[in-house]
Amino acid sequence: MPIYNITLKEGASPDQLSKAKDDAKNQGGEVKHEFTLIKGFTVEFPHDHVTTLETNEHIHVEQDAQVKTQ
Repeated sequence: MPIYNITLKEGASPDQLSKAKDDAKNQGGEVKHEFTLIKGFTVEFPHDHVTTLETNEHIHVEQDAQVKTQ
């Protein structure tokens, strides 16, 4: 399953972060890492279910990818 970076938009509350994690878990995702400097987490999530996360207006969803400098 692909891994997605989930970050909350500016002004989102800690309750909205908890709800986003719960929603991801309830849809078959597994939280892999929780960020401490920003409101967000990474989740391993079935590719065909990611649209359920994208409908949450308080979060930004981005598929994790390798970044290279050259």
